[in-house]
Amino acid sequence: MAKKNYAMTIDLQKCIGCAGCSVTCKNENNTDTGMNWMHFISNETGTFPNVKYEFMPTLCNHCDNAPCIKACPVTAMYKDENGLTLHDADKCIGCKACMASCPYGVISYNKNNPHEYWNQQEAWSELSATPKEIKDKVGTEVPYYNPERDYNYEAIRYRGIVEKCQLCDHRLARDEQPYCVERCPSEAMYVGDLNDPDDKIHQFLQLEHKTLKDELGTKPKVFYTRSF
Repeated sequence: MAKKNYAMTIDLQKCIGCAGCSVTCKNENNTDTGMNWMHFISNETGTFPNVKYEFMPTLCNHCDNAPCIKACPVTAMYKDENGLTLHDADKCIGCKACMASCPYGVISYNKNNPHEYWNQQEAWSELSATPKEIKDKVGTEVPYYNPERDYNYEAIRYRGIVEKCQLCDHRLARDEQPYCVERCPSEAMYVGDLNDPDDKIHQFLQLEHKTLKDELGTKPKVFYTRSF
């Protein structure tokens, strides 16, 4: 089977700034409270009623010349055969060298034991269940636990290591789009194979597009089309 070269396009004129991609990413990948693999840059300018709101989803750029891979001393950050920049939790020593080298600020560090919130036994009010009661009722480590994330990566990462977007490699392996793409209500996002001339990603890249901090030479593979 021919190797693929995955890349993402995000149409900023279609994006409505709902942050649904961030929410669905959290559900799909079991990320901890306050931990996100899908980030965003937002900016408001002007004075009411002439106000302009700008919103740009950001995530791991799966760079062809990824500085996080070069910085990692134990090869926990690596390139797979399909061009994805992935992370091996079992190799990670939590040195944060990848975080220091990433110019996009999209790698997180698990300082504490993940999902401690769901062990709390104090309720918000007398009418609500405690987080632990909810967890016990559902019967999983976290109520939104997704076992599919355990495809080739720790389903829930542990304290003392880093983590980041894997571009839903477990879904791409089944020829499915990442969950953020699938659930985007305005269909602003798409992941395609740059090696396939028939893939519609080439149609999207015919539009005016840019990448973040391209001047640094990281060769990012998240392309923003029709950008502001």
